[in-house]
Amino acid sequence: MEETIKPLNPIAFSLGPIDVHWYGIIIGVGLALALFLAIREGERRGLEKDTFADLMLWAIPIAIISARIYYVLFEWGYYSQNPGDIIKIWNGGIAIHGALIGSVVTAYVFAKKKGISFWKLTDIAAPSIILGQAIGRWGNFMNQEAHGGEVSRAFLENLFLPDFIVNQMYINGTYYHPTFLYESVWNLLGFILLISLRRVNLRRGEMFLSYVIWYSIGRFFIEGMRTDSLMLTEHLRIAQTISIALVIGAVALLVFRRVKGLANERYLDHSA
Repeated sequence: MEETIKPLNPIAFSLGPIDVHWYGIIIGVGLALALFLAIREGERRGLEKDTFADLMLWAIPIAIISARIYYVLFEWGYYSQNPGDIIKIWNGGIAIHGALIGSVVTAYVFAKKKGISFWKLTDIAAPSIILGQAIGRWGNFMNQEAHGGEVSRAFLENLFLPDFIVNQMYINGTYYHPTFLYESVWNLLGFILLISLRRVNLRRGEMFLSYVIWYSIGRFFIEGMRTDSLMLTEHLRIAQTISIALVIGAVALLVFRRVKGLANERYLDHSA
């Protein structure tokens, strides 16, 4: 049976000489849905309708560039020998931590220029960000990347996965852990959690920090299962190191802002 299994075509369609990859389409769908939800919630929280659309005009290209730069830097041994591959993001190879760094810096500058609270902006965006990540992981699925170690077909079937996922995890004669799926599910649960926390009316900034903590905990454990991790040293994975630092930093910042009286406003407040 395995010999007849063929991977899904990563190319959705072609426009003349241009191939349109599923990876890009899926990422685009995730971004579009994330923007739609952020705009709706932003209006409810008293922001102008165009606030997030204006932000995304800057944040999306900067996030893509920073995500690619991040990945290329930690894989410089390969890209220094193959510089023509640096721009081929349709083949995968963009790091979410790099994208987040670029996005957060862009949001901070944008908020300062617009006279909007950075924390209010990121609190509103947090559920959208993690939902976009949940959808975006399916781009990795189409490229047969971001998978874990070897498993048996029986193992995958015991997870009650549909055949199209099981078959796509058959790569070069071996079945692998669908870690893209584990992270997608974790992020979807995070989206549900953050939407629920809106009713709790957390202090300003704590919605975004909750996102950072939730995502980083899941990423730490799931990253440990992957076979394509960017490595800081021979045994130290970059994403796990950053995840630990983000959890510690987010918790410390949450406590610091409360102690210093910097988080007195609440999520449902309409002040800028």
